[in-house]
Order: sequence, then structure tokens, then C-alpha cells
Amino acid sequence: MWDALNPRGNTLFIEENPRWTLSAMKRFPILNIHTVRYSTRISEADTLLSTYKAQCMGNQLTLKGNQHCPLALSRLPEEAYDRDWDMIMIDAPRGTEDPSPGKMAVIYSVAVMARERKRPGVTHVFLHDVDGRVEQQYAQEFLCMKYRVSVVNKLWHFVIPPSFSSDDTTAGFC
Repeated sequence: MWDALNPRGNTLFIEENPRWTLSAMKRFPILNIHTVRYSTRISEADTLLSTYKAQCMGNQLTLKGNQHCPLALSRLPEEAYDRDWDMIMIDAPRGTEDPSPGKMAVIYSVAVMARERKRPGVTHVFLHDVDGRVEQQYAQEFLCMKYRVSVVNKLWHFVIPPSFSSDDTTAGFC
């Protein structure tokens, strides 16, 4: 599916399950998959959403090494931060109940990556399993409904342009 959606493009997979990562890489060695450990818990979703502007928004959005923003995936491999991604599919992490991490951090971080794009073009973001309140709230806040171009069952597709200056996101993402 990802190859059909993004032929000859850069696609990033962020996955929490190391066994799934190994299995997928054996079957599809061309995939770019990064295994991530999440520090968030689904029970924190409302608090994280109400406090992210104070904790995460400064003069410039930053993911790499950002220890102040609990939503920032700050320990990805260097390549994840340095590349302009044509497509990012969010299908993990699992769960809608504690102690699962929820998709809050990955939705936030993918939105930052898309907005930090340097090359011309847009980033296609596919958010899978949008069937819970948290996924919907975070998608609305960070991926922005004005950028949503399609919905197929529980799969939402966003086309996110880069921000042109840090001022674009000082009041929020949308």
C-alpha cells in the first residue's frame, strides 16, 4: 500500500514493536522503519493537549533532543530529523487504554516533521485507526482538519504544507 501511495518517495514508519519491525524488514527490506519507545500514557492525553503550548512551543519547534516537550519524539535516528518526508503513515502505537502510550506523541512529532519540510512540496500523512477520541482530538489539533483530504473507514489522509517561518506555528498548528 505505501509503495502504491508514494512511488519513488521517502516513507517513514515509526513502530513501537521491535518484533514487528524485524518481521517487516525481513519481508520488505526497502522499508524505512524506526522502533520507538514512548514515554506518554493514554491517560495523560487531556493534560498533554492542554499544556503543550507552554511546554513545547517556543521560537522554533524542535524534536531532536527536546527533553522539555513530552510529546516530542526526541530520540529517533538522525535520519528521521534530517529528511524531508513525502509520506508518513501512523499506525502505532497500540491501544486506547492505560498503560498504552496512545498516538499523542507520534501525531505531534509527525506534524512537526511535516511543518519543518525544507524542499518544495507537501507531506502526506496517513493516520490509521482513528476511532478514538484521543486520535481525533490530536489529529484536529496538530494535523489540522483543513489539511485532511480524505477518510476511508478509520484511515485519515492529510496533505500538510511546510511552515514558512517559525511564526506560522507560534499560535498553534492550525
